[in-house]
Amino acid sequence: MTGLVAAALAFLAIHLGVSGTRLRDAIVARTGEGPYAGLFALASLAAIVWMCIAYNRVGAEDRVIFDAGRGFRDIGVAIVFIAFALAVPGVTRANPTSASQAGAKIDGMLRITRHPFLWGVAIWSAYHLIASGTLAAVILFGTFLLVAMIGTRAIDGKVKRKRPAEWQMIAAETSNIPFAAIAAGRAKFVAREIFDWRFGLAVALFAGFFYFHTWMFGVPAFPIG
Repeated sequence: MTGLVAAALAFLAIHLGVSGTRLRDAIVARTGEGPYAGLFALASLAAIVWMCIAYNRVGAEDRVIFDAGRGFRDIGVAIVFIAFALAVPGVTRANPTSASQAGAKIDGMLRITRHPFLWGVAIWSAYHLIASGTLAAVILFGTFLLVAMIGTRAIDGKVKRKRPAEWQMIAAETSNIPFAAIAAGRAKFVAREIFDWRFGLAVALFAGFFYFHTWMFGVPAFPIG
């Protein structure tokens, strides 16, 4: 369990202590955006691999903290599908909140939330945390959930600091909370933009993970027994 905690703290430090902060701005000023992005991606991947290995090694140290019940686990297919439907378009569509995609058009899933990938990660991790109910799951999936939720605010803060004029436009046409901009009349739900090839890719990837879940992770997807 100590290894899992250490890995989680490392992942948190990388994201909450650097990404989206003024420290990041200072590092980028010295290294440039490209080298920083590459090093950050490598450090994040290393921390994720470390967490996954440590999680699989917890063994007898793990214990059940709570049991959400069969009813909650039974709706897992729908919950995790929503996560895929947000996350996959989120990484395949240009996003104006990204430094490398400044000025990108706001359409598709961005009309629902300007952070579709992070909200997908948040929904996925929250489901797995609650469905598992073990101490190790709380540490692993809770780490992803915390980083995803704080990450949406950190990205907004970075854009506001570095591109204030563009931020005004982004904030006026989008929302962090899913569907908030649509509910407020600042954005429209355009089905043809959302249900495009990106949505089809999300469906295909979800089906693949569902089918191969036991082979990849050693447990069946959404056990209901």
